[in-house]
Amino acid sequence: MQSFSVLAWLVFVAVSGDGAKDSASSRQRVDLIELNHFVDHEGREVFRQVIFYDWSNTHHRYHVRAWRLVKDASQLPQRRWDPAIYQCTWHDDHQLRQVWSAAFRETWSQKDPERANRELLPEDQRVPLWR
Repeated sequence: MQSFSVLAWLVFVAVSGDGAKDSASSRQRVDLIELNHFVDHEGREVFRQVIFYDWSNTHHRYHVRAWRLVKDASQLPQRRWDPAIYQCTWHDDHQLRQVWSAAFRETWSQKDPERANRELLPEDQRVPLWR
């Protein structure tokens, strides 16, 4: 039964264009989703953000595609089990947005990883999630 579910998922992704927009929703795959907790020097959380990355074969590292501040728990990445993925879902301008990945990491830092990644790949060179 599980192989059928994975097959059904792959058919859905193939039919939907792996991120193609329609009038009701938009879905995109990335190589890594990171939940980052930015903390001050005393370890108190200042903000949380979700960062979406793709792997660069040319540079052998992850490049940020996009990021979002987490305003409430509904915006946190959710673990899905069939198939095994992590998914973020939100509404944006009356459109359902979903970003998913098989890989996830959670970090706590005093340096913003999204800003640090800008030094490697400027924002204007990022591949946008939505075209």
